[in-house]
Amino acid sequence: MRIVHVCLSCFYIDGFAYQENELVRQHVLDGHDVTVIASTETFGQDRCLTYLEPGTYIGKDGAQVMRLPYRGLLPHKVMRKLRLHPGVHELLERIKPGVILFHGLCGWELHAVTRYKRENPAVRLYVDSHEDQYNSARTFLSRWLLHRLYYAWIVRRCRNYFDKILCVSLETIVFVRQTYGVPAEQLEFYPLGGRVFDDAEYQVRRTRGRNDAGIESNQVMLLQSGKMGVRKHLLESLRAFVEIPDVNLRFVIAGSMDEDVREAAMELVAKDPRIRFVGWKTVEELNDLLCGADVYVQPGTQSATMQMSLCARCPVILADVPSHRPFVDGNGWMVRDDVGLGAAFAELAKNKQELQSMSTRSLDIARKLLDYRTLARRVLA
Repeated sequence: MRIVHVCLSCFYIDGFAYQENELVRQHVLDGHDVTVIASTETFGQDRCLTYLEPGTYIGKDGAQVMRLPYRGLLPHKVMRKLRLHPGVHELLERIKPGVILFHGLCGWELHAVTRYKRENPAVRLYVDSHEDQYNSARTFLSRWLLHRLYYAWIVRRCRNYFDKILCVSLETIVFVRQTYGVPAEQLEFYPLGGRVFDDAEYQVRRTRGRNDAGIESNQVMLLQSGKMGVRKHLLESLRAFVEIPDVNLRFVIAGSMDEDVREAAMELVAKDPRIRFVGWKTVEELNDLLCGADVYVQPGTQSATMQMSLCARCPVILADVPSHRPFVDGNGWMVRDDVGLGAAFAELAKNKQELQSMSTRSLDIARKLLDYRTLARRVLA
């Protein structure tokens, strides 16, 4: 089957583990003819936003990638928000996909894909949405001018041609209904996922991940990862951890730290030999660390790594927000503040024998909700 992933309302970063990458990778593995139509936005080696030249190439996820420039009607900074690109409809006519997955509900080029759907009604058109109150419409101008006027107008014009709007979280469902006026029956919960490893691969990755992090067999490894700024609550995690005197606990930090937390975090790392900062990791290295971890910690804003951690069988400590609740059921702790975070650390230190059953429960949840093999096939049915 010919499948087109349209990444013009979000960036597409070759070789990463974001939802766009994993779905593209899985569709390629399943033997489909896959094309990604993407903007020129990506991450540079410094993990900061940068831009590529327009062009076509085979990406690291195995699909053909077509990078389109922004239209030159207005300054680049404005066009990034309006998300206008040339030639999208013409590309679709040339590729002739049977399924289109448009990533991100906010963008002008929804007009192009719905025009193609109107001309080819047998085509299945899905649009996913990652927008919620935490990552979108956070200023007055963004909320009222960009989202409630511009994006909502586009959605109203196009949504009758969507097969479904796939929302990555419960909070996204609320946001899309309230901000864009989409009825509930057109929305479907479609969470970010991960790769669920079989027992043999899991054990290989667990051994490798623990060895790379320097974790002994009798030690309990806690892991927090990502691009960490103030809202990820890394400092709160570290301050709560150092209050737990258990010599067999280890706290591993993987990823990068923003300047607003780096100095304070590295001071805590230097003071407690149980804490280790291992830096940025590739997707495969991160999966090894997740398999090696005994508990994954995410007390701040949401990250796709949480779903990956469940697929890697980790018990979890997560912020108590609606979008996390489907994923915590006998496999971890939900925390609302620093007191709750400290209590979770103390409880896991006291009841280490419970971590294995929690791990099994995380695997059950992952198999039911998060396996990208299943998620990738849902848009083909």
